[in-house]
Amino acid sequence: MSDGQRNRLETLVRRAELRAGVSRPVVTPIQPSVVYASPSIQTLHAQYEGGAQGYTYAREGHPNAELLARKIDGLEAAEGGLVLGSGMAAVSATILGLLSAGDHILGGNQLYGRSLRLMHQDLARFGIATSVADPTDVVAMRAALRPETKMILVEAVSNPTLRVADMAGIVALAEEAGVILAVDNTFTTPVAYRPLAEGADIVIHSVTKLLAGHSDVTLGYVAAREAAQMRAIYDFAVTIGMTPAPQECWLAERGLYTFPLRFAQAQANAAALADWLADQPKVARVLYPGRADHPDHARAAALFGGNFGNMVSFELHDTNEAAADRLVQGAPDLPFAPTLGDVGTTLSHPASSSHRGLTPEGRAALGISDGFFRVSVGIEDLNLLKADFGAGLDNV
Repeated sequence: MSDGQRNRLETLVRRAELRAGVSRPVVTPIQPSVVYASPSIQTLHAQYEGGAQGYTYAREGHPNAELLARKIDGLEAAEGGLVLGSGMAAVSATILGLLSAGDHILGGNQLYGRSLRLMHQDLARFGIATSVADPTDVVAMRAALRPETKMILVEAVSNPTLRVADMAGIVALAEEAGVILAVDNTFTTPVAYRPLAEGADIVIHSVTKLLAGHSDVTLGYVAAREAAQMRAIYDFAVTIGMTPAPQECWLAERGLYTFPLRFAQAQANAAALADWLADQPKVARVLYPGRADHPDHARAAALFGGNFGNMVSFELHDTNEAAADRLVQGAPDLPFAPTLGDVGTTLSHPASSSHRGLTPEGRAALGISDGFFRVSVGIEDLNLLKADFGAGLDNV
């Protein structure tokens, strides 16, 4: 073996930097490294103290997460937002990063199912009290406040009955009471509503849904108006290890490139599909904020500027689970899946998925029967969607 070959073998383990050139990649590179080398102790001090820009350990941040966060910051008129491993990681980091034992959090009574589970079953173990109230009724929200209330958590549009919160009233209530207002903006997206610009303190997203848009990543995002609150959320998330993977962040960034186009097409499809479903004899009611018969239509029009979203819910006249199952089986080309925001349309049955943990009486109180469906409308040709839903309804 020659000395040159031996030297190459001995140095093989050394990492080499990519050669720089006069051109640059069009596609964002994926940076999978979980560790970053600094040239000196003083440089490392400067990085941790904010005097120098750089990365240290991926749990504390990495380039792909940073780039994605800045893009969503731009959509939400935010600064310093944080991408996390899931939407529920964003919700949990917000609550547990900012609240302490003895505090109380007031939630909307139709939050995402896992958010409700966190409130009803988990937070009590940490000494945080919880309660829920109807976010469409600011009087009910006010009555549910306590002296120890530190946070209100709501969604601008509820899941799955698509009720529209009285956001103006809740913003004023939170300011008057001196409590933090956190808004889960997943359903609405920044196209329709920007919570920070309207007076909320914190905005949360499940990036998994419409922002990424292809059902191939699990990510969350949170941004706070006040730097101290953002730092507390960041510190908790880093300590717990809610780290997003670089590959997931890269995929979500790619999804964002087409987000405005996807949202516009899916929203147009949703409005047309809602009107079509309302004319079907086996459908008892349709819920879509853009329809004049929606209970919160006027509020939605004022709040969202004509952007009523891509979510539609409907209920069959036959509210037995067997009838609902016949619709599902009669439309095999519609993915029956408890998700939303995909580029294609998906069909969800809340009674057997997101709200299965509630009693039948609890679901009935929210207006969710066994014949109730939620539809996340995608960008397919509208005639294809009508054919799919028509086949399902024919099977009922």
